[in-house]
Amino acid sequence: MSNPTHPINRHQDLKAILERLKLTGMASQFADLALRAAKEGLSHEAYLHELARQEEALRQERRTERLVRASGLPLEKTFRTFDLKWLSPQLQLQIERLKPGTFLEQAVNVIAVGKPGVGKSHVLAALGYELILSGHSVLWTPTSTLVQRLLAAKRDLRLPQELAKLDKYACVILDDIGYVQHDRDEMEVLFTFLSERYERKSVLITTNLVFSEWERIFKNPMTTMAAIDRVIHHCVILDMMAVDSYRAHQANHQHLPQQEEVKTGTTK
Repeated sequence: MSNPTHPINRHQDLKAILERLKLTGMASQFADLALRAAKEGLSHEAYLHELARQEEALRQERRTERLVRASGLPLEKTFRTFDLKWLSPQLQLQIERLKPGTFLEQAVNVIAVGKPGVGKSHVLAALGYELILSGHSVLWTPTSTLVQRLLAAKRDLRLPQELAKLDKYACVILDDIGYVQHDRDEMEVLFTFLSERYERKSVLITTNLVFSEWERIFKNPMTTMAAIDRVIHHCVILDMMAVDSYRAHQANHQHLPQQEEVKTGTTK
């Protein structure tokens, strides 16, 4: 029972209760929403529904922020900053089908293969952002960085623990798998990583090497065949070999206004 000499301040008490329950969105919005509900004649159920909806939206926003911070994704590489019309209709269709992230449920891999500068990394990074917006955990890492991380773990006899950490990500994006020339130990930890995720979790890979050149990565022909088999068994291949350099296209596009300014300046 409340003390009659100290009547309850229902506003402060409700706010404190909601904060203890970690319903911070409700705690910050319930008063303003109550005023709106009174003005608009909302029912108690409608008021509670809107309050719960705002709490859910806030939690989703915070979860997305946490996932983005943990992902290591390059902040500037999203679909807002990439002109998909630069790609063929077939590639555009493949990318649109990947955006919802349903392929993660079947542990399907994605490989973007193409010459340097065509936008492989940009497309997969942008896809990573879309997956996060759908609630999936993503890790973006240069292949060389991941290999060194796994190699250090192996030397410290904690490779299983490191692989378990990586297993928490629904999707791992390996950037530039073809640029690193691995020695035997590095090749082995990379192969182990791909084997651990095979048919369980998705891996997205960018590479400038066609599969016939992957022996440059894994050295041994049998290991190369085994690695390719694990990667492409359940896989979507974004073949960007015929795509012109998107990087050069961007650079030319940026230079055009400057050239126009120069021309305009000389005619004045």
